[in-house]
Amino acid sequence: MTTIRQETVRLTAAQALVRWLSVQQAEDGSRFIEGVWAIFGHGNVAGLGEALHAHRDVLPTWRGHNEQTMAHTAIAYAKASGRRKAMAVTTSIGPGATNLVTAAALAHVNRLPVLMIPGDVFASRAPDPVLQQVEDFGDGIVSANDCFRPVVRYFDRISRPEHVLTALPRALQVMTDPASCGPVCLAFCQDTQAEAFDYPAEFFTPKVWHIRRPAPDQRELDAAVAALRSARNPLIVAGGGVIYSGAEATLRAFARTHNIPFLETQAGKGIAGWEDRLNFGTPGVTGSDCGNKLAAEADVVLAVGTRLQDFTTGSWTIFKRPGRRIVSVNVQPHDAGKRGAQPLVADAKVALEQLSAALGAHRFADPDFAARDAWFQTTAALCAAPNGNQLPTDAQVVGAVNRSATPKTIVMGAAGSMPGVLHVLWRGAQGGYHMEYGFSCMGYEIAGALGIKMAQPDRDVICMVGDGSYIMANSELATAVMMGVPFTLVLTDNRGFGCINRLQAHTGGAPFNNLLDDSYHVNASHIDFVAHAGSMGASVVKVEGIAGLEAAMQAAKTAAVPTVIVIDTDPMPGTGAGGSWWEVGVPEVSERAEVNEARKAYEAGARAQWLVN
Repeated sequence: MTTIRQETVRLTAAQALVRWLSVQQAEDGSRFIEGVWAIFGHGNVAGLGEALHAHRDVLPTWRGHNEQTMAHTAIAYAKASGRRKAMAVTTSIGPGATNLVTAAALAHVNRLPVLMIPGDVFASRAPDPVLQQVEDFGDGIVSANDCFRPVVRYFDRISRPEHVLTALPRALQVMTDPASCGPVCLAFCQDTQAEAFDYPAEFFTPKVWHIRRPAPDQRELDAAVAALRSARNPLIVAGGGVIYSGAEATLRAFARTHNIPFLETQAGKGIAGWEDRLNFGTPGVTGSDCGNKLAAEADVVLAVGTRLQDFTTGSWTIFKRPGRRIVSVNVQPHDAGKRGAQPLVADAKVALEQLSAALGAHRFADPDFAARDAWFQTTAALCAAPNGNQLPTDAQVVGAVNRSATPKTIVMGAAGSMPGVLHVLWRGAQGGYHMEYGFSCMGYEIAGALGIKMAQPDRDVICMVGDGSYIMANSELATAVMMGVPFTLVLTDNRGFGCINRLQAHTGGAPFNNLLDDSYHVNASHIDFVAHAGSMGASVVKVEGIAGLEAAMQAAKTAAVPTVIVIDTDPMPGTGAGGSWWEVGVPEVSERAEVNEARKAYEAGARAQWLVN
């Protein structure tokens, strides 16, 4: 009998993990895991640190300044890459690991791939309790890393070196699956990282990870076509799934062929340029007037690649027409069937192509283009430079930044006032918008801008951030300076959390704990953002008014390091146009008359919500 001997290579578990990641390829032949963000500690420096050093020429390692924000950079990179590439993040055990949990939740909500490899306790348990170990009095296998379980798509604990052989392929299968895509956590026991094993050599054969395009079920397709053919006022609501499918041109062609207007969600904005005649702006709470008018009149809503969250739907009040139907195209059945929608479970590009073929030459009547024109006239006035010396509004700041934009500009943000203002007012080119608004995580902005620029180095990245988010997480500005990755950061200083201050007032609350002057203090707050950003090596300027901002925006285009432009703004005005009701619970009983009045408005909105649904 002939004995076939399989060739093996002896490696530590950490060395095997790094070598395997270095040969996993995206569809274009580049690395799928572009590199690894690392902050080392006793849980990963000896094992993974040694392995990453040995492979630094084939799998880059970058040093972050905060575990959460370096993960935000990785997540933004994946989003800007259309989920076709990703990054990994490694930390020590304990606080280094738990600092990643918020970023994991952000990636989970936004359906974005990131590989998280926190160090874990000793598999041997010999030195228990090890430094930073979280002990559970009733469960001997729990560690701090079990915090990841609710906020990742796949969780595994590598406690034996041969676990690498199964854990890694499972991890990338999840990260490249369009339906289950999201963050993965591989908790890596620190003694296991250093243990050796004879791995099959074929395990390290390069592999290309293809993104599948599931076709629709014929019955669901026929039902969707029938629904569209019966429509008189159809409307498309386009979400981030269109972008991840690479279906932007397909959706625009579908809309033009059948003369159907479309709206872009926060994740979907940028599918088309603002000048596209059938682009009626945005839906819901941060919706355009003309867009929400179409939503109210629509009898069939074709939702493509969207989760239909409350900001998109105005807490499910904007689709007002009696008997209206929703046809939901999504790779994830959980999303496709929401709110009794008629599901079409399929890749967005494939579904739109098949829907269009089945509809043939069928075209619908023109939408209300006059309402669209009136909307842009209204918003142009809101975004114009102010007269006089008053502090500019967020809308006026966005207008100034918008006037400096080119077709290569990507504007980005995440939390506070800017997501609402940008969504409803920004006039961008196709592909020129990046917003993290699934989790709306303060502190994503600066790290996210770094990730976008790394993914698309030829684009002009503009980060819009308020003083509240800047204070919360600014450390990756130093990383961007260190790495020589330039972008422009427009820091609007309204002295606090202006967005939530407005929400507090809208719900009848007294000014309290949002603006700095309304918070408990012994000494009045004075934060020198110019000195702070400059201390990290950024190019910084504080401008006076909109004219100064426009001049600074032009100067920033040629900078070799991040440019921070600080401008004082008025915290009180909101967007100024558009929008819809949004459900925020108002106290049923209060000593404040303002709260009682706000409660009446809340109850009216809630009644309308149930009538619509």
